Amino acid sequence: MRIHQLGEGVPEVAVVGGIHGDEPCGPAAVDRLVSESPALERPVKLIVANEAALERDERYLDEDLNRAFPGDPDADTHEGRLAHDLARELEGSTTLALHSTQSYAEPFALCDTVDEIARAVVPHLPVDTLIETDLFTEGRLIEHPHTVEVECGLQGTEGAAENAYWLARAFLVATGALSAPTVEEPAGAAGADPGAVDVFRLRQPVGKPPAEEYEVFAHNFERVDVGERFAVADGETFTADEPFYPVLMSARGYADAFGYAAEKVGTME
Repeated sequence: MRIHQLGEGVPEVAVVGGIHGDEPCGPAAVDRLVSESPALERPVKLIVANEAALERDERYLDEDLNRAFPGDPDADTHEGRLAHDLARELEGSTTLALHSTQSYAEPFALCDTVDEIARAVVPHLPVDTLIETDLFTEGRLIEHPHTVEVECGLQGTEGAAENAYWLARAFLVATGALSAPTVEEPAGAAGADPGAVDVFRLRQPVGKPPAEEYEVFAHNFERVDVGERFAVADGETFTADEPFYPVLMSARGYADAFGYAAEKVGTME
């Protein structure tokens, strides 16, 4: 784990990248912020978490770090010990965790439940969607108090790295660590002129069988109606038994699920 501090004092704001070793966008954003060393209003901790997995370009070494929290200093796995150390570093901090996905190119935010931190931060991020994960957070950093997670874009792309940087800057503005964006910055990139954010709540995973070939027809965050086909696995067609909004749905994102079914619960401004 690599830790940087910008600004003097005890940081109460943190940005974390590299929780998964095959998601380089977060570490790229951290390194960019460190190299720029912007003038801050309050100190910030910047962390690259799973360096060993990043070096191998693998999601993890022994177990998924984002399923290992709160961790254990005596755990048998690298990620189990790392989860304990990372949670300790983030104690008392409002935290942004940077991720990427194989299923959606545009950035969106996730939280455990919509609390005061989510309401204070998310409308100032360059996102228009927030996912309340609720019952699907066991072992994830998002269970850590005062934590917001963002999916920055498609895994391994320059777009995701660019989004991660601007998401991190917007988060620093929202938490009072960085002054408001300048006119030279991309419109909306650092949280200027925040708009409405659609809020969805995960309902259940959408299972998929073992197969050689998959195809997904549903579009993330667009309603799937009863009877509408949303995927095919080796020629077997899957249709909706009840309406749902697909989230993180793709052919190859998860081994045993196409993604998640969600319900739309409102908007946030």
